[in-house]
Amino acid sequence: MPALPHPMSPQDSLVAVMIAVSAADQSIRTSELVAIQALVNHLPIFAEYDVDRIRTIAQTVFDLFEEDDGLDALFGIVRDSLPEKLFETAYALSCDVAAADGLLGQQELRMLEEIRHELGIDRLYAAAIERGSRARHLTL
Repeated sequence: MPALPHPMSPQDSLVAVMIAVSAADQSIRTSELVAIQALVNHLPIFAEYDVDRIRTIAQTVFDLFEEDDGLDALFGIVRDSLPEKLFETAYALSCDVAAADGLLGQQELRMLEEIRHELGIDRLYAAAIERGSRARHLTL
């Protein structure tokens, strides 16, 4: 795994989880990248975030996905650097990215399940978050 210029910030962890969901199906769609960029540009949690870090964090996620137990390592990093009060935020952002292209494949659904499990998101809360993402991404 490449060394990061400095440890992951909570915002880096949120970006890493969004990238992980997008890359879960081995195909990062433009709509997913646009969603990540829009979320980073507009949400208050990213107000002081250096958007140039997105590329570094994305490369870290890709490198971890190439390793055995890379997903476990990613979740370990995320749990270490993300305050527990932001675990639901991470899941909500992941759901928004997964829903951005209008397609939820098995790999993305599995990744969302892993995020729920690894971050200890209550199933009822997860259902509410998922429903909100679905509502935000519906088309006519």
